[in-house]
Amino acid sequence: MNILLNGTPREEPAELTVAELLVRLELPSRGIAVELNQQIVPKGRHWEQKLRDGDRIEIVSLVGGG
Repeated sequence: MNILLNGTPREEPAELTVAELLVRLELPSRGIAVELNQQIVPKGRHWEQKLRDGDRIEIVSLVGGG
């Protein structure tokens, strides 16, 4: 399956969820936001939201400050 991750083409195995992608990327489950095809994926849906060929995923780190 081919996806676009933060603007970069990437090949991943089929039947991958958002949460599984985060694990593969070694990203923490906290402090990030995931957008799938221009829609925010709530953290509670990361394990059930499956990725499909051609999906566009944007992952951003949330930074606090003042």
